[in-house]
Amino acid sequence: MNKKKWIRIVSTYSIIYTAITLLSSVLYLCNGIYEDPSGNWHELDRAMILLIGIAAFGLCTNLTVKPLALRYLIAYIPSQLLAFAYVWFSGLREPLAETAYRDIWINFTSLFVLLCIINTAVYAFKKKRGQ
Repeated sequence: MNKKKWIRIVSTYSIIYTAITLLSSVLYLCNGIYEDPSGNWHELDRAMILLIGIAAFGLCTNLTVKPLALRYLIAYIPSQLLAFAYVWFSGLREPLAETAYRDIWINFTSLFVLLCIINTAVYAFKKKRGQ
């Protein structure tokens, strides 16, 4: 991988992590919670799950499988399973919330679908322009 691609990956990771953290903080504050009840582990968990997601998205954009939907599915299934495994392992460190697996499924899938929609739009735009 060239330097430009690494910079784009790190930038994307940083922007998404920052946006998710800010959104989480705003939601906590709106609910009257002034400190993250899960503390620093929660931040590290968020970073790891996002890393899994970015790696999965990188995988699906570099696969040569067609059609795009199959490519996305091939990348999504193992990455979602890896996210579930990460949640399970984090349960060895501290008790999980009752909705931990549902929450990770909703959050991971939402971000993955959003990135797939953006990637599909970019792919269609490039195809239309003949690149």
